[in-house]
This record gives sequence, C-alpha cells and structure tokens, in this order.
Amino acid sequence: MANIARINAAERPRTRVLVVDDNIDAVHSMAVLMKMMGHEVQFAINGLAALDIAKAFKPDVILLDIGLPDFGGDKIAKQLKYEPGFERTRIIAITGLPISDVRERALQAGCEAVYAKPLAPSALEELLEQSSQRAA
Repeated sequence: MANIARINAAERPRTRVLVVDDNIDAVHSMAVLMKMMGHEVQFAINGLAALDIAKAFKPDVILLDIGLPDFGGDKIAKQLKYEPGFERTRIIAITGLPISDVRERALQAGCEAVYAKPLAPSALEELLEQSSQRAA
C-alpha cells in the first residue's frame, strides 16, 4: 500500500473503471483501492450485469474476469468491442487460471492484455495511468 499512499488523487485525471469479477471480495477490494486512487468505479459480479452496467457507465477501462460462470469474459469483450461508444475502452482480462490457458482466447476477444489475479496495486496504478494518458 506504500505506492498508493504516494498518489495524489487531485493531480491525476479520473478514470472511469468497471471491475467485473464473480468473487465479491475481490471485486470490492479492487473497487475500494481504485477509489482511493481517485478514480470513478463501478462493479459487476456477473457477465449479464457487466453488459448493462458498461452500457450505462461508459467506462474508460474494464477489468474483466475471463472465467465468469454465467457469461464468459471473452464473450463480454467481443460484444462490447462492437458496441458504439466502446472503441476507445481498454478491456483488460484478469484471471485466476494460468495465463497461458486463457491468453489467446482473451486477446482474440478484444482484450489488450491479460493479468493474473490478484492484480498488484502497482500494476493497477500503471494500467490506469496509461488509460489517463491515452484519453488526453
């Protein structure tokens, strides 16, 4: 958490982030962490909710669990990539599975990177900083 303490939220542009994970503890922890960083966060705990929330919230970044039980993260990524207004949205796959098992599937679905769970705060900070720079 030392990296988080050095972040001055007032100096950073707010990034709109949607976190999608069926593990309620994981999704809540990640949302709290990103709010501490000064970002606007919404979350979904299943795939169908993720689609509805994404369309209403219009996130800059979606952190998407590939292994959702109801509607796979790769299917969500494919669908959102074809939705008007999501052309610049970064979709980042997160997985508890070995990355080698899901990397190709996630990238073909439109995710631009794949990270193992849990996502380290420093990696999360870097992803959101890159997104802020791209939007500017």
